[in-house]
Amino acid sequence: MGLIFYTHCDRLCERATPATHLHSVMSSAEEKPKPAAQPDGKAAQSNKSDVDKDTFRMYLFDRENFQGRMIEISNECMNVCEMGMDKVRSLRVECGPFVGFEQMNFCGEMYILEKGEYPRWDCWSNCQRNDYLLSFRPVHMDPEKHKICLYEVGDYKGRKMEIINDDVPSLYSYGFTDRVGSIMVSCGTWVGYQYPGYRGSQYLLEKGDYRHFNEYGARCPQMQSMRRVRDMQWHPDGCYTMASK
Repeated sequence: MGLIFYTHCDRLCERATPATHLHSVMSSAEEKPKPAAQPDGKAAQSNKSDVDKDTFRMYLFDRENFQGRMIEISNECMNVCEMGMDKVRSLRVECGPFVGFEQMNFCGEMYILEKGEYPRWDCWSNCQRNDYLLSFRPVHMDPEKHKICLYEVGDYKGRKMEIINDDVPSLYSYGFTDRVGSIMVSCGTWVGYQYPGYRGSQYLLEKGDYRHFNEYGARCPQMQSMRRVRDMQWHPDGCYTMASK
């Protein structure tokens, strides 16, 4: 059984939470964590090259409901136009996950695409109408457990919230704010959302440090919900399922 700890005005409260483990700790602005060790570049490149192409496979369609021209990708695709496709309006992820972008060269709004079918734009976007995608790349999963630390302001300062092996539909409900200025991902792959309930702009958070909000692709530090990216191949407890509309 997990625990949630709050520290505020020299008071400590403890309460049980169902499953997993999540800490929320309010730390002073002067408190700075030691930066996480960065993986060796050669080792990381070797691990990436060892990934079998069959680990990632996705089918792209230029019309909704899996109609029209179809192409298959198993690696990075910086511009579907170079593969003879105008735009991607539906897709099917056989082995993933992937992240898709509304613009070529991995630019613009991003959307996390886990195993499953996406017959139209509102299956990958909960809040905004981006009815096509133009570039994609695989998301290399971390098979370890999930741990992430959120900081209210940049350079890992201000209040801190630590999440371990859990999804948080509302940071505010756990005593945090809607502002996340910097992040440390110790293990696992995460996606942050601009609004509560996993809605709004999405931000892919892979293992590493993000000293400023623009390093994870945001235009402002607003983030109000957070969840783990999971895949059956790596995580026996299953995948995230988007709530039906």
